Amino acid sequence: MASKELSRIGAVQGSIKWGVAGAVVFVAILMLAFGSWFQVDQGERGVVLRNGKIVSVAEPGLGFKVPAIDTVSTISVRDHTITFGGRGSSPLEAYSYDQQPASLRVSITYQVPPEKVADLYSEYQTLANLEQRVIERRTYDVVKNVFGKYTAVSAIQKREQMGMDANAAMRAALQDVPVTVVSVQIEEVGFSKAYEDSIEKRMLAQVQIETTRQQKQTAEIQAEIQVVQAEASAKARVAAYKAEADGIKLRGDAEAAAIEAKARALATNTNLVNLNAVEKWDGKLPETQVPGSALPFIGIK
Repeated sequence: MASKELSRIGAVQGSIKWGVAGAVVFVAILMLAFGSWFQVDQGERGVVLRNGKIVSVAEPGLGFKVPAIDTVSTISVRDHTITFGGRGSSPLEAYSYDQQPASLRVSITYQVPPEKVADLYSEYQTLANLEQRVIERRTYDVVKNVFGKYTAVSAIQKREQMGMDANAAMRAALQDVPVTVVSVQIEEVGFSKAYEDSIEKRMLAQVQIETTRQQKQTAEIQAEIQVVQAEASAKARVAAYKAEADGIKLRGDAEAAAIEAKARALATNTNLVNLNAVEKWDGKLPETQVPGSALPFIGIK
């Protein structure tokens, strides 16, 4: 009986061992099965490492690797934006060309070209390392240098040009880094309250000067218009006077010619005087007459 009991115990123990071994093998198979593939999301690239060495860069989708030997690290190739001088970041302070201190808020947007993912991982491993070791430091230097070329007034008035200069300078500063600068935005430039008030007063004065200049030009133009109108009116009056004088002269010449013609006619024909008198006589004799005088227009033969 004792031997049978021992045999049964031994069989149970053997079954347990085989069960544990089977479970271990099953788990190992599962680990090998699930550890032989990986997935890369769209907008990322997978850096496949074999014992720490880069063997390939995987495209988005399903990929396969050697279990327990290969590892995969993903690098985003999407646009990434870093803001400097905003909330939660150290202030970005700079001096203008005329030595006015200012606080700036600048954002830089960059992306990793897919063909440079392996280079980026080899040198920096992660985007966080890249940002801390390179982008952040160079952004501060670039912005300070660009801003230092503008006076406080021109930095406000020529914000667009200053942004273009910052973009060009940032691309040049990061040309040796495996990233592409998409854009650099100078979002805010803040001066001291006293200086901002002085700028506002200066701009208001400039506006007033410009308004006065425009008013002066308008007055000059109106004066020129009045002069032109006066000259035109004077010319019109001169023309009218000349026309009137010409008319008077013509009428005078005509009357003189008529009188001259009439005088010549009277000189050659004395009876024309009597004819004119008869034409003008109303047919009545005078009621009074000087004694011995002759009756008018009556000849006695």
